[in-house]
Amino acid sequence: MRSFLWYCKQFLLNRLILWALFISNGLGTIYGYYWYKAQLIDTLNHQPIWQVIFVPDSPTASLFFTLAVWFLLFPPTSKLWRGVRKVIEALAVVTSVKYGIWAIAMILASSALGDPLEWQHWMLMSSHLTMAVEALIYVPFFTFGLASLVIAGLWTLLNDTMDYTFGIYPYLSGRLTPYLTNVRNFTFSLTIVSFLMGWITYLAARPRRSVHRTNRE
Repeated sequence: MRSFLWYCKQFLLNRLILWALFISNGLGTIYGYYWYKAQLIDTLNHQPIWQVIFVPDSPTASLFFTLAVWFLLFPPTSKLWRGVRKVIEALAVVTSVKYGIWAIAMILASSALGDPLEWQHWMLMSSHLTMAVEALIYVPFFTFGLASLVIAGLWTLLNDTMDYTFGIYPYLSGRLTPYLTNVRNFTFSLTIVSFLMGWITYLAARPRRSVHRTNRE
């Protein structure tokens, strides 16, 4: 078992794998922001400019994970950047799990209400599932603790509040609009669940995290 875990660690931390993750998630992030192009323009035209930061949810989660991978490739040495790294990693886990699951749930809910599933939906579901899974897989190699995880959870709850207070949540299928209250409640609940999943995964990975830090030293 230890041998298997050792090989998994060597594979996951291989620099070619990390570069592949960095590039693929970086490109996915760019595409995600482009996907939000119409909503971003609409928000800029009709809402205060500061609300724009809360519009693109999944791409920002992907951006956090991309930056977290960058820190695995090039670990910071200064105290300030080590602190920034911890918060970015925690944000990567909470938001990637949250929006990965959220997008899949919204697509399946729309389908259950009568929307046909097209190839774009399958592409989106597979990419968002990957977001959630890869973030949890890399928890053993991240450096965040409970404080950073709490910050990430609070930021995500703030994002939810902005979305459903000012109506800047991601565009929904017309079939889901009558159930907006249910969507809002599910979204807030999923943030809490994602925080707990991040914390549970962190606790489960603590022995491996300790070994990883010892090996680096």
